Amino acid sequence: MDKHMLNENHEELAKRILSAKHIVFFGGAGVSTESKIPDFRSADGLYQKKNFPYPPEMMLSHSFFERHTKEFYDFYRTIIFKEAKPNAAHLKLAQWEKEGRLAAVITQNIDGLHQAAGSKTVYELHGSVKRNYCQKCGAFYDEDFILTNEGIPHCIKCGGIVKPDVVLYEESLHMDTINKAKNAIQEADMLIVGGTSLVVYPAAGMINYYHGDNLVLINREATSFDNRANLILKGSIGE
Repeated sequence: MDKHMLNENHEELAKRILSAKHIVFFGGAGVSTESKIPDFRSADGLYQKKNFPYPPEMMLSHSFFERHTKEFYDFYRTIIFKEAKPNAAHLKLAQWEKEGRLAAVITQNIDGLHQAAGSKTVYELHGSVKRNYCQKCGAFYDEDFILTNEGIPHCIKCGGIVKPDVVLYEESLHMDTINKAKNAIQEADMLIVGGTSLVVYPAAGMINYYHGDNLVLINREATSFDNRANLILKGSIGE
């Protein structure tokens, strides 16, 4: 996309945002990479690294958590980026919500950066590293508890194993979150999809609940939904 076309599309996006009253943003890993959190599937993503004893997809599965809990946590701690800060995209979305333009953020990310930027209505399809619960008594623990405990973290109240509130492979998405996200998309007069290749299901299938005529896609690469978009911008979500 040439610079002239990109500028025209930026102007068109700004115009659409100013006229919209119920924007919903659906975001993926590309929203977090600009905060220096690596994604999983790109050429330099976590899945391409070869220094893991098992494939990352396996280590982030429910069965691996159950059978190899210590090894799970050895890997899991490497994908918690506590020092990451919200970037321009996170901050702008929070501003739109405060202005009453944006109704909700729906994210596939687990880093909590939307809330750190000030967003209030955030539906985390895959959970969050910020929340961890004892499997036995339900006691809550933050990410510091996970990071500062070696090996398997155990509840200080009952001794149970603490599990991240993150949707692992082989686990179902939380239906309450799904239903709230679906309703938000159905009610949106503008849906902005950013920083996601839309290949991870069932999360990517959420886009199908939007039946309006104001679908905007912002991504570095083409997606399978490009033919359905009313406006496409190729490039950085922060920009």
